[in-house]
Amino acid sequence: MAGLLFILSAPSGSGKSTLVSQLRSMVPNLDFSVSYTTRAPRGSEQEGREYHFIQRDQFQQMIAGDEFLEHADVFGNYYGTARCSLEQATARGNDLLLDIDVQGAAQVRHNMPQAITIFILPPNPDVLERRLRNRSRAEGGVEESVVQKRLATARHEIEKYHEYRYVLVNDVLDRAAEELSAIVIAERSSGPNPYVAQLTVSELLHYKKLALQCLLQNSATRLQPVLASFGLSLYSDVNQSQSRNWF
Repeated sequence: MAGLLFILSAPSGSGKSTLVSQLRSMVPNLDFSVSYTTRAPRGSEQEGREYHFIQRDQFQQMIAGDEFLEHADVFGNYYGTARCSLEQATARGNDLLLDIDVQGAAQVRHNMPQAITIFILPPNPDVLERRLRNRSRAEGGVEESVVQKRLATARHEIEKYHEYRYVLVNDVLDRAAEELSAIVIAERSSGPNPYVAQLTVSELLHYKKLALQCLLQNSATRLQPVLASFGLSLYSDVNQSQSRNWF
């Protein structure tokens, strides 16, 4: 069953890009939508690999032409996902992964409520700040105002965690990557899928159990200390989230 749409959101500095790379090396037939942006390339970024880098007036023309599945203004730059991405993935017999912020995810959920949503949490503010500073150094230098702005934005984004079906904590990379892979495999098992069909019964059972543990309503114990470190409380209606049954 190709054509599943996975939405992955996380605050800047959560290690999301690394997780996406790990996921795509572990799970086949998963296209990654290369977003459009008006910001300049950073470091070793290349056109068509991390982003399609375009001018602001071109982006606005694409908005006017209704060419985006979602788009948002983030830190003064436009980011957007082209509508054709899912159609192209489906035509190749693949599923599609979107790496988008909470603004964009809300737009896609509104238009495509069947999308499978995943939120990545950093383990605590200290780790997040360290990752942001390390990334800034790799890009040419630490701008304190930029780091502080992103930390503040991260907290507001984390407040939206309860709008997602699954929530992961990226404290141990290999574990988070396996959990992310398990979610994709478990969701694929809801219909015929050639990759899932190649798994043994025990392998599939392992992935399904792991994915179930990552469902929002099953994650309260793990999420509570992480949220508390950001000065947030566990959402009161966490147990009302959509459940899954693959057994």
